[in-house]
Amino acid sequence: MKKDEKTEIQRASPLLKLLGDPTRLTMMKLLKSHECCVCEFVEIFKMSQPAISQHLRKLRDIGLVKEERRGQWVFFSINESHEDFPFIKSILEHLPEQNESIAELEAQGLRVCCQ
Repeated sequence: MKKDEKTEIQRASPLLKLLGDPTRLTMMKLLKSHECCVCEFVEIFKMSQPAISQHLRKLRDIGLVKEERRGQWVFFSINESHEDFPFIKSILEHLPEQNESIAELEAQGLRVCCQ
């Protein structure tokens, strides 16, 4: 194996490990087309706020998502300027859309419920 190939595999491995979690992978698919806040993920995944925050922290720490504070709330989006975004994008393109989750939030009046 060439040195460059080994480096690529060493870079891809932690990304794939991180995205190996179904919740984080779904979060990334949602963030590919929608900006979301923690409260929305709490509703979508039916998980506690601390659990959601832990998943988002892992994605943020590796740089795959970015956050923007608006008042007391934090909104997350996919970091398209991440050096591995093209690789991540190619993975996400093979996954089913998650727009139904957002539509359900909107129907329940919970979309961006924290503004």
